[in-house]
Amino acid sequence: MNQQPLTGITVLDFGQVYNGPYCGFLLAQAGARVIKIESLIGETLRARGRATAATYPFSSLNANKECITLNIKTSEAQDIIKQLVMKADVLVQNFAPGTMEKYGLGSEHLRALNPQLVYAMGTGYGSMEGPYKDYLGMDITLQAMSGVMSSTGEEGGPPLKTPAAFVDFLAGVHLYSGIVTALYSRQQAGVGATVDISMQDCVFPTLSTVIGSYYSVGHELPRSGSRHPSKAIAPYNVYRALDGHVAIICIREGHWLKMCNAMGQPELVEDERFVNMKSRSTNIDEVDRIVNAWTGQHTREDIFRITQENGVICAPVQTIPESLQDKHMLARGSLLKRDNPEIGKISQFQTPIRFKDIPPPEIHDVHDLSQDTNQVLTEMLNLTEADLEVLRSKKVIT
Repeated sequence: MNQQPLTGITVLDFGQVYNGPYCGFLLAQAGARVIKIESLIGETLRARGRATAATYPFSSLNANKECITLNIKTSEAQDIIKQLVMKADVLVQNFAPGTMEKYGLGSEHLRALNPQLVYAMGTGYGSMEGPYKDYLGMDITLQAMSGVMSSTGEEGGPPLKTPAAFVDFLAGVHLYSGIVTALYSRQQAGVGATVDISMQDCVFPTLSTVIGSYYSVGHELPRSGSRHPSKAIAPYNVYRALDGHVAIICIREGHWLKMCNAMGQPELVEDERFVNMKSRSTNIDEVDRIVNAWTGQHTREDIFRITQENGVICAPVQTIPESLQDKHMLARGSLLKRDNPEIGKISQFQTPIRFKDIPPPEIHDVHDLSQDTNQVLTEMLNLTEADLEVLRSKKVIT
């Protein structure tokens, strides 16, 4: 079997909730040794005060990591972290701005000790410059700040947050890519880097269509539900089926021809109301009525099959239980059926980053709080059992 891409890389993971931990998960599944460093009562998502991982998100995002505890408020823990940094390649953290600096663990301090260190930090607004660099931020507030919520929802309705924490995860992906880029640069230049990821920066490009519509018409358009933000494409919507809904988009003229054939109504191509995208956009309500009339006669599965056979871009709106059983993701190994010791049978996600002939590491159960503290500190810092006992007595570790 070929070697994992990041074999030999050691990561100190101070990640919290989704952003940092997802970055750490991607690093672990690329072969890095990831050491998760938590407070004595555990990271927020683990479930406060519990030694085990009581939540699906925590157990999924922190699989294949070694788990140690350190009370970074103590000088002893700060010294331990500095010693670990001397033997690490990467440190990743997404604490509130200024947290690590407060304890002498900021980028300048630690990269002075180890110039080859890649120090990666993810915050709401970026930590290095700008009037908001010290502001707190999480997924919902960044959806609000970026314009995502302003453009999400039904026309005439209030702004909405998407339930998917996509800003957090998008930032985690950028954090990962920044780290990998810095590691590549280190090979060339011989020194590490400070990686600064802003959640606001990450989400902004996703609004390209909405922003393009704004520049095109010169003003902000009303929210449009599941339709195209400027209603410039039709059909482009969610349509009812006998057993739920489907999403359909015809982004080119050829797609509309194929859609008409799929519906058994090829004559619609010649209808002057629908002869091109502009005319269909003008008559968007009638387009949606016609498509709904057809989809409403069929099940989602039949619609999916018929449209795909005709080259139409379409997918069923799956429920969460259906998504957890998705046969394609199961076949790819993107979803894994596993027994979680606390939750029971679950569908657990694998890394989306795949390499031909290099399968990702097998997913293992997340480690208990402080499960690896003794082993990691003994192996990496040569601490003795007596040393560890003193640290425990001082509440530096558990």
